[in-house]
Amino acid sequence: MRIRQECEADYPEICRLVKDAFAGAEHADGSEQDLVEALRKGAAYLPELALVAEVNGILAGHIMLTRAAVGGDPVLALAPLSVRPEFQRQGVGAALMEEAHRRAAALGAAYILVLGSEHYYPRAGYRPAEEFGVTVPEGIPSANFMVLKLREDAEPLNGAVNYAPEFGL
Repeated sequence: MRIRQECEADYPEICRLVKDAFAGAEHADGSEQDLVEALRKGAAYLPELALVAEVNGILAGHIMLTRAAVGGDPVLALAPLSVRPEFQRQGVGAALMEEAHRRAAALGAAYILVLGSEHYYPRAGYRPAEEFGVTVPEGIPSANFMVLKLREDAEPLNGAVNYAPEFGL
């Protein structure tokens, strides 16, 4: 498996990959690929934190971390993480997260937020956001709103999340 930064030539295949990955997902609304495209055009986009995983020359997965804030403190938001159905449960998502976490830490990021499966993300170190002083957005189940602390010396968080407008939250 090779993990690298996405490039413009990948965009059409990433769109299909994201759509396929979320086609049968329980909480998907079918617009996840549109979110990826919208985030790329927005101020929160960080090209160095938009990654793909290739397996035998095939794009098997995609992850995107974008700028967000808690109160006035900068954080990153993970969304979405997508793995083609035929590559799921083979470590692609875990490898993408590990590399995204490593790159985010190297850039000085202290925290990453995710809204996702309370069964999947804790395996990568994510814990309930409330434990970090982050206010859970209204209408979001607290079990699905999590934070990963990347730096032990990070200042504590306190407050509500300000996502990129493309998220619609």
